[in-house]
Amino acid sequence: MKKLSLQTKIILLTTSLVLLTTVVFGGILSYQEIAEIKENIGQRAQETAIGISAMPTIVEAMDDEEPALQIQPLAEYLRKQVGAEFIVIGNRDSVRYSHPDPEKIGKRMVGGDNERALQEGKVYVSEAFGSLGRSLRGKAPIYDGDGRVIGVVSVGYMIDDIEAIIFGNIMDVMALALLTLVIGVLGSILLAKNIRKDTLGLEPREIARLYQDREALLSSIIEGVIAIDKDGRITELNSSAEKMLAMDQSFLHTPSDDILPELRMGETLTTGNSWKNKEILIGGRFIVNQKPIWAEGEMVGAVSTFREKTEVQEVLETLSEIRQYSESLRAQTHEYANKLYAISGLLQLEETEEAVRLIQQETHHHEKQTKHTLNHIEDKKVQAILLGKMGKASEAKVELSVDENSSLAKLPAHVDISKVIHIVGNLIDNAIEEVESSDRKEVSFFITDIGNDLVIEVQDSGRGIETGNLDQFFTQGFSTKLEKADRGYGLAIVKQAVEDLEGWIEVDSTPQHGTVFSVFIPKKTMEVA
Repeated sequence: MKKLSLQTKIILLTTSLVLLTTVVFGGILSYQEIAEIKENIGQRAQETAIGISAMPTIVEAMDDEEPALQIQPLAEYLRKQVGAEFIVIGNRDSVRYSHPDPEKIGKRMVGGDNERALQEGKVYVSEAFGSLGRSLRGKAPIYDGDGRVIGVVSVGYMIDDIEAIIFGNIMDVMALALLTLVIGVLGSILLAKNIRKDTLGLEPREIARLYQDREALLSSIIEGVIAIDKDGRITELNSSAEKMLAMDQSFLHTPSDDILPELRMGETLTTGNSWKNKEILIGGRFIVNQKPIWAEGEMVGAVSTFREKTEVQEVLETLSEIRQYSESLRAQTHEYANKLYAISGLLQLEETEEAVRLIQQETHHHEKQTKHTLNHIEDKKVQAILLGKMGKASEAKVELSVDENSSLAKLPAHVDISKVIHIVGNLIDNAIEEVESSDRKEVSFFITDIGNDLVIEVQDSGRGIETGNLDQFFTQGFSTKLEKADRGYGLAIVKQAVEDLEGWIEVDSTPQHGTVFSVFIPKKTMEVA
């Protein structure tokens, strides 16, 4: 069975509601109208009967030999004046002295409703079936000068005439009700179209499905998502954002700039600018993307997505480690390939002794380079990065030596090894690049964990650092190698890694005599009292 559209449902529901309301109120008004008309006509008949019963002419004529001669003309005159159907005046025995039909004068009054007036002297309204038909009557007794009841006055209006008046009034009410119904139907059609426009032509079930899909999508997104409306109030907060920012759904509909001023989402609403991969500190470091939301050419809000920098950093560090290992292996492969070609050439020339001497020399050099590294530096990842950098240095014709006083046990659990690799790798790379153009191409590396700190030192024989550049040397994008693009990131990464490990870095540089970078990392975490 085909389901009704939202527009059809609204029209049917509104029309039914208006129709029901019209019928109910029309019925109530009609009932009240009938009761009110009967009461008014009965009151008029009663008051007319009272007035006639008190007229001296009528009272005096009751004692005449022929009362009808005076009473009949006067009664007919009064009947026409008040618009009554009949005015009947009778004696104590209910014998008529007046009647719209003169032939019925002298006959007894019909209806059987005179007793209360004649016997009890009451004034009242009754409904009875008389000689002219069913009528509504006002009754009043006629008193003589001694206060005795000598007759009765009956003023009547036909029920058919009263019902005709009532029907006419009901028709007016029904016309008004019909007009109300038409207006209600037209209003419901306009309302349905307006709602359909606001819902982009979607049916409620389609909207519900979209809402369910959206909630499922938002809950599955790893990044935190916050959306605001054009007034800057939070309208959406997914589960990842709640977890990262220690928030919950109670923060919905509150101004974002009051809750999260660091995001400056209100500024995005004002300027319309977008952010991409911007680092922001909100209790922790987050990488934020932010852009305004536009609908029909109007800015209706803004959305911000973010994730913890540590997650992004871990991915970048992993990629960096892979890149460094790859470069190191490539350097070693290239270096040993050259030496193998040399040995192969010597063997082909039957210079066996020279080939053996070259092999022994390389073996001695390799053992000298790696013996201390393997024996005194126990952390395998630090060993790996040093061996790789030795290969890179050898390819660049740079002598990279590890200080014989170096010693390193396995790093404590709280010291992030990936950050240590970043520090070591970037400092050595920077030193190798620095001495490549120098006459003396020497780089020295020292590491020790004796004492309370992990100490790392990298010394080069390069040109040194000008005093004026020391303050901005660790600023991202700053580099003294102006001839190369995409520079100035290595030392900035080192500084960030050192700060993350709660350590500090010192630089000792003498122009034209080289530079020493010293890094100090606490082996124990700071305890808060």
